[in-house]
Amino acid sequence: MKKHILLGTKREQTGRKVKHMRSSGILPATVYGKKVNSVSISVPTTEFTKVYREAGETGLVELSVDSKIHPVLIHNVQIDPVNESLLHVEFYEVDLKVKVKTKVPLVIVGESAAVTERKGVILSLLTEIEVEALPTDLPEHIEVDVTSLAEVGQEVTVSQLKVPSEVTILTDLEIGVVKIDALVSKEAEAQAAADALAAAAATSEVAPVTDAAGATGETKTEEKPAEKTSEKSGE
Repeated sequence: MKKHILLGTKREQTGRKVKHMRSSGILPATVYGKKVNSVSISVPTTEFTKVYREAGETGLVELSVDSKIHPVLIHNVQIDPVNESLLHVEFYEVDLKVKVKTKVPLVIVGESAAVTERKGVILSLLTEIEVEALPTDLPEHIEVDVTSLAEVGQEVTVSQLKVPSEVTILTDLEIGVVKIDALVSKEAEAQAAADALAAAAATSEVAPVTDAAGATGETKTEEKPAEKTSEKSGE
């Protein structure tokens, strides 16, 4: 596992005062844990972004604050919904000798014959699974090998994922992770639409006529009485 290192400093600023910190490239944060008193700190936004991109929420980070090393996992990253800037982050300090439960992202690898032969497309059914392991044994991601998927309908389930022996999967093993679905081309979609229109037109042409009473039957033509001709002559 790659080693991730981040430097932080204790902070006194709270509330609205942290707004100036963010504009200066400093991200307010908190360190907490089961046997740890919560501590307010700050970290350089640029450095945190780099570490977060590499470690995610499962990579163990060595957070140094005032020369003390805190083994932490990144939790609860708050992002501004308007401009997507970082607002705050929480670091969960772990005991390296105690297992933790967390969710690990899934990464698709390999090449499916069903895709290369244009038989179907890969549907991603899960993006992460829950696992349990010691903090030092947590994988940063789990690979999903799709090379065995050659036909429409085939799938990879959680039980088929390969994880280190030190890692226990907590997600239901029968759940599908990826699946091959039928490939629908634009030409096929256009043809299906055309067939549907033709069927609708044919149906309307032979639709039965409904009379005023609501009964269906053949169209009736109203017969007019024949005009009477005069029998008198000379008129």
